[in-house]
Amino acid sequence: MFNACLIGYGYWGSKLARNFQNSEFFNIVSISDKKVKNLIAAKKNYPLANCYKDFKKAIKSDQHNLVIISTPTATHFKIAKYALESFKHILVEKPLSLSLTDVKRLNKIARDKKKMIFVDYPFLFSGTINFIKKIIDKNKYGKILEIESFREQAPVRNDANVIWDLGTHDISILLYLINKLPYRIQTIKKKNFKNTLCDSVYINLKYKNSSNVLIRNSWLSPTKVRLIKIKFQRATLYCDENESLYKIKIYKKKFINDWSKYNLEVPEIDLNEPLSKMVKYIFYAIKRNNNYLFKKKFNEKVTFLLDKINRNNG
Repeated sequence: MFNACLIGYGYWGSKLARNFQNSEFFNIVSISDKKVKNLIAAKKNYPLANCYKDFKKAIKSDQHNLVIISTPTATHFKIAKYALESFKHILVEKPLSLSLTDVKRLNKIARDKKKMIFVDYPFLFSGTINFIKKIIDKNKYGKILEIESFREQAPVRNDANVIWDLGTHDISILLYLINKLPYRIQTIKKKNFKNTLCDSVYINLKYKNSSNVLIRNSWLSPTKVRLIKIKFQRATLYCDENESLYKIKIYKKKFINDWSKYNLEVPEIDLNEPLSKMVKYIFYAIKRNNNYLFKKKFNEKVTFLLDKINRNNG
């Protein structure tokens, strides 16, 4: 079992703390947060953990292998840099940074200190996305013709716009599934309120193999939507994360040139919580010194593409 330090005990930090502490792999030994009320809540739930207002004291004062960073996006680079330079592995809430330059600097520090960077892209650990990846890798239904992803309703943030928030999920999933960058990007951004960040966006990505990707992200929606549709040559796959059991439905074409007649398949999916699987992955990555999911500059690619999307204006 490894020891972990948590920086940031807010909405998401408390969820990460629960998953790490309830696992058989990690023990939360220190927690840091600037807000006294958050530290009081942390001490109540984790009485054996040492609590600090100063993140540097938390990182330096206790013996731990991993620093978990769940703080406002603008603080990620500073805290991550300090933890890496203190010879700690790090897990950072997404997005890792709004700056590609900062991500590259963190990767260089991690290489120099021989430490690992993990980013909380939870869907990389979900049973649904890994089921889809196997289908794509095996070319089971032929070439991908188009992908549509709809991700709507989430808390409005003031530290990152909806592209860096909800869009990070879609871009990390997309790069994980097909590992390619688009040759053309079109972004339509929308602010529905004055003096706020972009809260809704349409993203169109075009790839050299004629595949087309449409992404719709919005914080503002009366219902929660988490739907991905993938059209292959021989089937159309629906992945609905809001479904409790039957998250994936595959509509297999009965005839090659007929898109109107299908056979429905509902496969069994691993329904274990993605965060708990992420915790297990991090433990074995550290133990075996093999962070294979984040190799080949995965974090840099995610940040690069998000930055391109964010800078594009139709």
